[in-house]
Amino acid sequence: MERSATHAGSWYTSDGTRLNEELESYLHEAEKKAEQELPVKGIRAIIGPHAGFRYSGPTAGFAYKAIDTSNIKRVFLLGPSHHVYIDGCSLSKCSTYQTPLGNIKLDREIVQELYSTAKFGWMSQTVDEEEHSIEMHLPFVYKVFEEKIDDILLVPILIGSISATKERLYGQLLAKYLRDPQNLFIVSSDFCHWGSRFHYTYYTKANEPSEKSIHLKSDNANEIERPIYQSIRELDAQGIKIMETLSFDDFHSYLEETKNTICGRHPIAVLMAALETLRKEQPSSSQMLKCLYYDQSSKCKRYSDSSVSYASIYVQID
Repeated sequence: MERSATHAGSWYTSDGTRLNEELESYLHEAEKKAEQELPVKGIRAIIGPHAGFRYSGPTAGFAYKAIDTSNIKRVFLLGPSHHVYIDGCSLSKCSTYQTPLGNIKLDREIVQELYSTAKFGWMSQTVDEEEHSIEMHLPFVYKVFEEKIDDILLVPILIGSISATKERLYGQLLAKYLRDPQNLFIVSSDFCHWGSRFHYTYYTKANEPSEKSIHLKSDNANEIERPIYQSIRELDAQGIKIMETLSFDDFHSYLEETKNTICGRHPIAVLMAALETLRKEQPSSSQMLKCLYYDQSSKCKRYSDSSVSYASIYVQID
């Protein structure tokens, strides 16, 4: 069974030649603009956005350019569920995923191994094809692994709105795969979704930890002192700084305090739980999480504006 590239032609071009050129430009620009040499040795996971390529493609290019593909044989792709409620994690029944560049094979053996734990369910074909959080990464995966795409196997996992307890459970289950340097984990997530259409208008007047936050409304819009986009940037930077500590608990405290609308918060937390498990098993190993690039779809200046934030992040394990 094959999953069709259902968002090709709308969220990104369905023309393979144009798509290839577009991806090459994102990767080339990322290499030029990055503040460190890319790729990076020892990357075991990346976090990247999943919006339409015209918005998030340039940011995603940084995460994908950072990958040292030489030893990778398998890609675990963790995406949040946007369209259906799942109190758990779901696997794909497909054997291949289609992209305009070519198909990517799924690792049916590992998928079945995960299902045998009795902790995973199955996605229907409809749910699989409606979800964009996984699909938007597939062209990048194909592109960066194109020279050995026939040897790369994919394990897509759709992660639902799960509790912290379940995030830890799934992190513990996936930790053994994260431990293997031949596996790469890709976590699909945008960051702050700001604006009344997202029901989230968190705002701070100054870049100070003690600054009390407010939620902007039409009747208090006159309280805007610094540009809204700066407040959003600081909100996301605070979250990323906490993620850099690799503390699962502190990440949850940040989300509880700010309610930041990070749509991939559950996949991110599963990754952090897996890293936590590895630290307990191998205390001498070192882990580092670093943000390579951050951007916003637009710069919010008025209450009526809206934006989505994007970040490219990598996790290195030695």
